[in-house]
Amino acid sequence: MPAPLRPVLNFKKNFIMINPAEIKQEFIKSRDKLFRNPVLQKDAFRFCVAYTLLVEEHIFMIVGQEKPDFALASAGSFSRRELSPYSDIDIMFIAERIEDSEEKIRSFVQLLWDCGIEVSHTTRDFYDIEKFLNKDLHTFTQFFETRFLLGNEKVYKDWNAQLFSSIATQNMPELLFEFFRDIEARYNKYGKSAKTLEPNLKMSAGGLRDLHAVEWMYSLKNGILLTEQSEITQAESFVHRLREEKVTSANECKSVLDSYRFVLNVRNMLHLISKQRNDRLEFRAQTKIARLLNYKGDSSVQNFMRSYFQAANTLNRFSKTMIRRYEEEIAYPLSAFLAVDLDEDFSLKGSTLSIKHSNLLSLSDILRAFYYRGLYSARFDENLRSLAIQSIENIEQTENSGGSEARSSVFFREILRLPKNVGETLINMNELGVLQLIMPEFGDLVGFFQAGVYHNYTADEHTLIAISNVENLYGKESELGRIYTSLKEKEILYLAILLHDIAKPVSVSGHEIIGAEIASSVMYRLGYDEKETEQVSFLVANHLVMEQIAFRRNLNDPVTLNNFTAKFSSVKDLDLLYLITYADLSAVNPVVWTEWKSDLLAELYRKAKAMLVEQLTGEELLFSSTISFPQADADPSMQRHIESIDDIGYVQHFSEEEILSHLKEISKGLSLSVFFKQVNVFTNITIIAKDSPSLLSRLCGVLSINDLNIHDARIFTRKDGIVIDSFNVTDFRTHKLVEVERYEKIENDLRAVIEGSFQLLQEFKRMKSKWWRIENKFFKRSGKVKIAFEEHDKFTIIDVFSPDRLGLLYQITRKLSELGLSIYFAKISTKADDVVDSFYLLDRNGKKVSQNDYEFIKFELNSAIEQML
Repeated sequence: MPAPLRPVLNFKKNFIMINPAEIKQEFIKSRDKLFRNPVLQKDAFRFCVAYTLLVEEHIFMIVGQEKPDFALASAGSFSRRELSPYSDIDIMFIAERIEDSEEKIRSFVQLLWDCGIEVSHTTRDFYDIEKFLNKDLHTFTQFFETRFLLGNEKVYKDWNAQLFSSIATQNMPELLFEFFRDIEARYNKYGKSAKTLEPNLKMSAGGLRDLHAVEWMYSLKNGILLTEQSEITQAESFVHRLREEKVTSANECKSVLDSYRFVLNVRNMLHLISKQRNDRLEFRAQTKIARLLNYKGDSSVQNFMRSYFQAANTLNRFSKTMIRRYEEEIAYPLSAFLAVDLDEDFSLKGSTLSIKHSNLLSLSDILRAFYYRGLYSARFDENLRSLAIQSIENIEQTENSGGSEARSSVFFREILRLPKNVGETLINMNELGVLQLIMPEFGDLVGFFQAGVYHNYTADEHTLIAISNVENLYGKESELGRIYTSLKEKEILYLAILLHDIAKPVSVSGHEIIGAEIASSVMYRLGYDEKETEQVSFLVANHLVMEQIAFRRNLNDPVTLNNFTAKFSSVKDLDLLYLITYADLSAVNPVVWTEWKSDLLAELYRKAKAMLVEQLTGEELLFSSTISFPQADADPSMQRHIESIDDIGYVQHFSEEEILSHLKEISKGLSLSVFFKQVNVFTNITIIAKDSPSLLSRLCGVLSINDLNIHDARIFTRKDGIVIDSFNVTDFRTHKLVEVERYEKIENDLRAVIEGSFQLLQEFKRMKSKWWRIENKFFKRSGKVKIAFEEHDKFTIIDVFSPDRLGLLYQITRKLSELGLSIYFAKISTKADDVVDSFYLLDRNGKKVSQNDYEFIKFELNSAIEQML
């Protein structure tokens, strides 16, 4: 039975009789039909305009006959006619005095919702212009994006007149600077790289907001609204205006519009597959959208994302160029008399680099322009930028270097010798496609990525960010800062970083070995001598070694130290590898470079350097660095305690006061003693107990069920079987220190499991059933498990690579215990949602594990881990 007609609004005594339920049903039917239209899905602009018009038509149908005293305008993407499937339908009520229209506006909004138009509304009066201009730039920018729909048009025109009048009275440069700061804040929050692997399609660098920001500043500068009543998107209208006004070239206008259309289409698809508003393009969605957009084959996702990165790069590059133009033209206008000739081709005015002619440039000319850009921290003016793009396209089409390759190499080497801005210059070169002209191998890195691993950027972007990060060490008081600052010639360092991942597109596994060969070829082609070539090749081949040793091995093991130090012929090579390791890790994503990892690398570096400088073996170094405790000399029991632990790391890991506490607790004969302390970003838990079967596994289990993330475990065992285990942990949900209030429960659970009154396996299964929500939130990878063995003089070392899961370490240590293997040292390294757990093992007879058992151990561990995944 249809819903009865009812009077809903009464404006000027006119009753509008409508059936909201019927309108809602008809709107949803029309909307869903549009959402399923395969033709419209292929063209983002047509789709968005069609959806916007559908919403507008229904608003007119519902309230179009009303003549209110206020103006109703569309806002945001609705006003731009760029409405994505589940975008907010923003509307703005504008009145001279809101108080006089509040009841009518409330009824208006209720009616729209009743009819299925779920609007997000704001109410504004003329006082809000001054208010938000001074207090809230985010809200103020919304005032530039409105389109009149219905109501009192005079109010709407008066509003806009006052809007631009208020701007004219303001300090224009300061307002623009506020825009620039707002853009920087957005990049800091959502990502300042256009090549982020899981970007926010709207807010990340290269997202839709980059063009919106340019539109807002154009409106501000010219005192006009860009919204038009023609049935096209604002992006189309704006870019057409730029082309007509010759603000930029026709080719660039086409490139910008095509790129914006592509990103908008991806956003539309993301909304449709998510069935809700969603702007984060995660890996799972990338696979679905690649299929919907007809990318095929094993590389479908790679090819789709390459297209996205190319489009995002174009939008971000255009946005940055326009912003810098506004910054100079409006904020810092300079006289033409201040231009300085740099040579016969280029001149500099302020920080703007210009070309003196319109002839196509050779590759060496382009490299010379980039050299000046880096040297003077400059930007290209529009003529130079357009000419450079045109020249690059010409070089690519003719497959001609545009001049002597040797001459081009000379200018490229000069860029690498710049005193500053090397990373930024290379990033700018990469944006225009210049790097792959001088180094074709680099072209394969552009847009390449490893889905689901801990890298946050494409391989090319990661590489260039790494160079910028190492440059930022200059003048820093840290050990890395001092090493970098004292390095007189940095060219070899930059080349090694530039080439360290060059072979990843060929094969991620073993890319360092293949990369060393490619690096040799590139170095030879660029004209470097044999010594320089060998040095870069060495650094590329070993760029993973330092982190692997620091994060997976016992740094108080003389065998490990000897093997690592034997790789270096000089301290300089060690310095360079240390810097490259930092650059590589710091450019992965913001959370990878931690204080813990920094400390481990610094410890390995200092020990290796001391061995090289003083020509010491690992045994000699560790013996010479043994800490002498005065109390031990006076107290024979403390000396016996230290000597009973066959690991020099014990006295380096704990202070004299802590060791005395250990001895005191052991003398009490307690079944368990637990110590908590804060160590930088970790909570350290030290546990003293009598050794027993699967002790480490049970301790890990207790920590797991208390929602603790274990970052490393140090295991010290006395000759009498007393175990002193030390764990660095954080809270699993917050990644922060464990609250002091939780210490008591953790200790009680540890005591219960030691004394056998705690059914750990049952409790673990119970907690596991509750963890699935957390795991769905934190862990997105199914991934593969890899297990590798390494020979050692005293132990068998096993590395377990796996996607992370709650309780994973408990499962692994439990299985190792079941296999009769004793763990003497463990190190846990986390990379986002991946882990590498490393264990030093002996069999039940105290001997190294037989190689005949390797495959069986692999099978058993794989099976145990797969159950969790």
